[in-house]
Amino acid sequence: MQIRNKYTLTLLAFCLTASVATAQENNNDYGQEADTIQQDEKTKSEAFGLPEGMSEAQAEQLIKDWHALKYTNFGEDCSQGTSSPAFSEEDYIRRLSHLPNIIEMPYNKEVRQCIDRYSNRLSQTVSLMLGISNFYTPIFEEALETYRLPLELKYLPIIESALNPNAVSKVGATGLWQFMITTGKQYGLEVTSLVDERRDPVKASYAAARYLKDLYDIFGDWALVIASYNCGPNNVNKAIKRANGEKDYWKICPYLPEETRGYVPAFIAANYIMNYYCDHNICPVNTTLPANTDTVMVNRDVKFEQISELCGIEIGELKALNPQYRTTLVPGSARPCPIRMNTEAIGQFLKMGDSIYVHRANELFNRKMVEVAEAAPTSTSRSSATRAKTVTVKNGDTLGAIAKRNGTTVAKLRKLNGLKGNNIRAGKKIRVR
Repeated sequence: MQIRNKYTLTLLAFCLTASVATAQENNNDYGQEADTIQQDEKTKSEAFGLPEGMSEAQAEQLIKDWHALKYTNFGEDCSQGTSSPAFSEEDYIRRLSHLPNIIEMPYNKEVRQCIDRYSNRLSQTVSLMLGISNFYTPIFEEALETYRLPLELKYLPIIESALNPNAVSKVGATGLWQFMITTGKQYGLEVTSLVDERRDPVKASYAAARYLKDLYDIFGDWALVIASYNCGPNNVNKAIKRANGEKDYWKICPYLPEETRGYVPAFIAANYIMNYYCDHNICPVNTTLPANTDTVMVNRDVKFEQISELCGIEIGELKALNPQYRTTLVPGSARPCPIRMNTEAIGQFLKMGDSIYVHRANELFNRKMVEVAEAAPTSTSRSSATRAKTVTVKNGDTLGAIAKRNGTTVAKLRKLNGLKGNNIRAGKKIRVR
């Protein structure tokens, strides 16, 4: 969209500010569980808090992540040291200046303190994040590239969630990008009792990229954008006003919320440590990339248990690959829902067809839900015009007779109804299509 005049630009900035004002306004205190850094003999206004992604509690949660448990390990060849070597200020300044970034990465005492935290107390967490980044960095980069944003923003989830897709702050910010509910819905992320797309790495990454772009349209300065991502544009605008219109992040710092004062330094430190970890004797964990995955869309309710048992995929893997579903239920009857699986499981899913939805349906769903499912259209892998059809078994009926009357085969009847033999009882409803 091209801006044609100054009035339009002003109006756009006003509208964007209003539209994203509540984005992360309630998110500016969720780092209180982490440390607050304050120099002796300094005023409280110079203290700065750390984002929750830099807390040791968040690091502990990361270790329990399914990807971490399944695909990463500290190899025997890892020669990680017990402490970080000392470097001069000139070393830090030189390294930061050599990063291939658009966003300015200055060095100061606040940045140094954040680097020290990553390179010492959080060195094991950095090792794990370096390994897990193999899963998520391509997703982040693709979303940022789509909106032509600086790729170094891919390190925001480092300080937001420590790369834990299930991270939840004490005020409810959720997912890799730590969206609040209001912001998430504003940027197209569904949040219900059954679905929370803030946990979806792909959808949340594209929502974050759109949000960052909107913030840049308002401020035109990446340091202010990053600060706004943490505390919301209203708080940044208030700080600018209190600083007599000054728009330099480092000059308005005293007027920002405590955590936001440490947010940009933490972002710079994350960029630094994810690039210069070797210089600090930090060794990435060994990572085995998972099998290729793909997505199938369903427009009927289905449970992970049904998919797991018929497609040969662990429920734990289904949950890890589909963190947006809060339970094992995929509510496809409400609207088409994606299910991500390894390609082998997807092939089996498509092969099994309607049998997936029938399998253990009486046990896993209540009767009303089953009747709805039996009458609902199949998954989008089949023609939307195809409708389910059931018949009631009569006395003396055989699978062969039923198949002949309904223009199908015994093998198809067995597959549709999860039957292993030929035994059927009178009065039972079975699928014929």
